[in-house]
Amino acid sequence: MASRTVDVTLVSARDLRDVNLVSKMEVYAVVYLAGDPISRQRIASDRTGGCNPAWNATVRVTVPASGAGSGALRVLLRTERPLGDRDVGEVILPLNEILAGAGEEPIEAELGAYKVCKVGSSKTHGVLNLSYKLGGVIHPPAAYYQHHAAVVKTGEPAAGYLAAGAAPYASAPPRPPPPQQLSYSYPYPCPPPTMTRPLRITSR
Repeated sequence: MASRTVDVTLVSARDLRDVNLVSKMEVYAVVYLAGDPISRQRIASDRTGGCNPAWNATVRVTVPASGAGSGALRVLLRTERPLGDRDVGEVILPLNEILAGAGEEPIEAELGAYKVCKVGSSKTHGVLNLSYKLGGVIHPPAAYYQHHAAVVKTGEPAAGYLAAGAAPYASAPPRPPPPQQLSYSYPYPCPPPTMTRPLRITSR
């Protein structure tokens, strides 16, 4: 599957919902491809901005080049708290909107302002300013397509694909023989196991 990178730069946010009752909010962001927790990346907290944080930090996420389906980039805003961090809000960026009309060449950054929604709700509170830049489309090598076509047709991997993958190991030096195990003989046989009598508890 072809892919491309998206560089997401979180610039700042304003008028965020204050979820801290006592202390000042220290807001950070987590950016990832929805449904892919491995892609999660965190942007450091703003210690002084409170409800109006500023980061000017960039993360890079790899996404499918087609953007088909319901894929999306999720920007989750959270605040640090002594008793456990708490969600502040989120912005969802559908891939079909980010990649709409994009060719295979890289595209310069586009800056936009997005309403911050309460997590799991359509209620909005605050605005997130961010930009995203698209990298060029990356196609897998031809061997990948040959392998994929063979699996679809026969249900088994293509022999040529496996041979190509095994080629780098063909000239590997032979492994050394395993170390010999030492055998020991004892002049006396092992004593038979002894059994302990169960403790009898008598009631008074």
